[in-house]
Amino acid sequence: MAEKIVLGTRGSELARAQAHLVEKAIQAARPDLKIQTKIIVTKGDKGGATLQAADHKGPQVGNSPQDESAVAELRHGRKGLFTAEIERALLVGDVDVAVHSAKDLPSEMSPNAEIAAVLPRAPTEDVLVSKHQVGLAALQKGATIATGSVRRKHQLLWKWPDLKIVDLRGNVPTRLRKLAENDWDAIVLAHAGLERLGLSPTQSEINFGDRKFFLEVLPREFLLSAGGQGIIAMQIRADDERVRAIVDLVNDRGTLVCLCAEREFLRLLHGDCNSPVGVLATLKDGVMKLRGQLFDQGLGAPREGELEGEVEDGEGLAARLLRRINAE
Repeated sequence: MAEKIVLGTRGSELARAQAHLVEKAIQAARPDLKIQTKIIVTKGDKGGATLQAADHKGPQVGNSPQDESAVAELRHGRKGLFTAEIERALLVGDVDVAVHSAKDLPSEMSPNAEIAAVLPRAPTEDVLVSKHQVGLAALQKGATIATGSVRRKHQLLWKWPDLKIVDLRGNVPTRLRKLAENDWDAIVLAHAGLERLGLSPTQSEINFGDRKFFLEVLPREFLLSAGGQGIIAMQIRADDERVRAIVDLVNDRGTLVCLCAEREFLRLLHGDCNSPVGVLATLKDGVMKLRGQLFDQGLGAPREGELEGEVEDGEGLAARLLRRINAE
């Protein structure tokens, strides 16, 4: 019988697209391998569906306590809502590889699971998806921009304090539909997600249904990305050497060392992408550059810092950068 592995992923269009990229990469490296993908409904998906229904029709009679809890946590921005069930399926052996958007993973995971491989990183920038042809800097004072990210909210209001920021939840198509239906000027999405869904941010505009939206890639100088943004992570059981050998065939080691540095920065900070923090590691000529951006709860300018160091010392670099930013 042919050797087989099972990938676990969420059921959203983007999650399926990312799992397909993993499957395609592994299949190219191991044509003899049988690969199955299992869709897992997460707590965040359940809460998102209930929240979407509530947005349209008001609170629904008969919602389970679990759904109501998921809605409350989704509104609050709890980390791990979209990854915990997939990790659980991995640990009990229902799947062999959990495929995640790396930025959705909590900075601390189960000790029995680990990120063993990643695909090459996609662009890390955020993108303004707007109803107007002008860019963010030219939007009128009081323009309304929707985002579900606390980080993006702080970054936008830091540089453009006259903006009105409203909350936005749902998968990418849902967010685009909400932009079309609401009296908003724009939303902010990740470059990588748009690209993986075939909505190239390198173009100046996209068509969605019968609407035309205009795109602007936002500068990383101000909107530093979330830790892990643009990275597809392959999580395995820590003791599964068979699967480790398989995913290692497609691992992009440069991306993985950058992810480890970013995750260490978040772990030391006790933060994640639901906190007002940006962190990005890059490699050039054998040197790692790590940049961090921390916002306090009050809106205003962030505390920022940047350090360079050896690629093999990413975690040490993260610790030194955090001490510098905190002026310790």
